[in-house]
Amino acid sequence: MPRPAGHPLTRRLRAGAASGHTGSVAIWKRLVLRLLARVILASRYLLAFFFIGLIASLGLYAVRFGAKLWKLAQGVTEMAEDDFLIAVLHLVDAALIASLIVIVALASFDSLVARLNRDEADDDLRWVSSTDHSNLKIKVATAIVAISSIHLLQVFLKVESYPETAVFWQVVIHTVFVVGTVLLGLQDWIGRQARNERQDAGKAG
Repeated sequence: MPRPAGHPLTRRLRAGAASGHTGSVAIWKRLVLRLLARVILASRYLLAFFFIGLIASLGLYAVRFGAKLWKLAQGVTEMAEDDFLIAVLHLVDAALIASLIVIVALASFDSLVARLNRDEADDDLRWVSSTDHSNLKIKVATAIVAISSIHLLQVFLKVESYPETAVFWQVVIHTVFVVGTVLLGLQDWIGRQARNERQDAGKAG
């Protein structure tokens, strides 16, 4: 004989079925979220491909650097002083760009993909572990300002070869880089001061 809908046993059966359905949904939700988190976490290893590409581009850039150096060595006795200085500035520019590639590749790999193997007594890679995203941004911005300064100096050495508008925009762009770097440094300093104050407050509490 079927029980009426309002029967206590019927209500308990329906409540049990509803709770069982809710529990299974919660379990599936946790499993999906856990799987999604693992996939997203594992995706960081794809960054290694980009860093390998940066190192490969560094090797190609070294070839161009060697070609420039060889060309400079061949004409060192025949070049004018300004031309020789501009050629040397090109080499300095190339060295700064290569350093920027190494900084980005090593620091990003160490912080995002996997820690670099290094001995505690080895100080060669200590700067890598101390370079966080904030420091990396400042290092990159500083390198860009240095590269822009070299380009601007090259323009000033041959200023008669450039129109006034080109020189003006070179100065404007360099000024924007400098101001942006100063603002990044100021932002990093304010953030560090705030973190230090919170740490001091936590220790005092």
